Amino acid sequence: MKRFVEGDDRKQVALLPECVDDYIGHDNPVRIIDVFVDELDLAELGFSGATPALTGRPSYHPGVMLKVYIYGYLNRVPSSRRLERECQRNVEMMWLTGRLAPDFKTIADFRRANGAAIRNVCRRFVEVCRRLKLLSGDMVAIDGSKFKAVNNRDRNYTAGKIDRRQQQIEESIQRYLDAIETADRISPTGFDVKTMHLYEKIVRLRQQMRELAQIKKQLKKQRDRQLSLTDPDARSMATSGKGSGMVGYNVQAVVDAKHHLIVEHDVTNIGNDHGQLSRMAMSASKAMGKPTLKVLADRGYFSGPE
Repeated sequence: MKRFVEGDDRKQVALLPECVDDYIGHDNPVRIIDVFVDELDLAELGFSGATPALTGRPSYHPGVMLKVYIYGYLNRVPSSRRLERECQRNVEMMWLTGRLAPDFKTIADFRRANGAAIRNVCRRFVEVCRRLKLLSGDMVAIDGSKFKAVNNRDRNYTAGKIDRRQQQIEESIQRYLDAIETADRISPTGFDVKTMHLYEKIVRLRQQMRELAQIKKQLKKQRDRQLSLTDPDARSMATSGKGSGMVGYNVQAVVDAKHHLIVEHDVTNIGNDHGQLSRMAMSASKAMGKPTLKVLADRGYFSGPE
């Protein structure tokens, strides 16, 4: 192909192989991740496996796993399966991990077992930003965001939802019974295939009624009268769209006004922002080491006591 920019032959063998470091620019964020994690005392921060076991199969160093986790956070790759693929094909990740490629279960287990330690890393990052004078030091903004949980809306129950569902099932049962009665009058032989299907549907619906009755008993034991079967901590929350509620979490974030860095965060299952202002403001003040702080928030946080 003349007069076009041509690439190298895929089968060409290089006598002097290129170094992986040559592919990573000097201002690439992965270099910051690498330096930041290498300077951390992972055992002091609470990471499990920081001291290797004397026997058994060698494990991945928690520093390598933490680098993978932070890279996924910065590049919006939250899935452990997608992080596994990135380790296998992404040059930046190869440079960061030394060509190691942990499987998705190892990544997920690391995240699950070291939640408190990862929060300590976030606090240490804020301390570094404070020393580098990247924080304004006198003004922050607080807001909440709804994050969807793995719990489907049909697997989340309140007293109102159960009552509506029971009413729908009763109406369906009555409709099937009427259809059976009509079929009995019309059909000379009595039972036919359609009638048998209707009886099977009624049996399934009555089983659902018994299950709803059991869920209703469990619901009375819940403090907020709400029950999620897949993700027990998730709660039904209203969103900005009309009639578009979701089952998830309310993530509170405090952002510095200078460089928009997150200085403090917390996850709650309370559907609104009432009562969160002072708690998050005090946490941000402690994280930034400032006794006084100007805090900006929208009217969703308005409360007399707050």
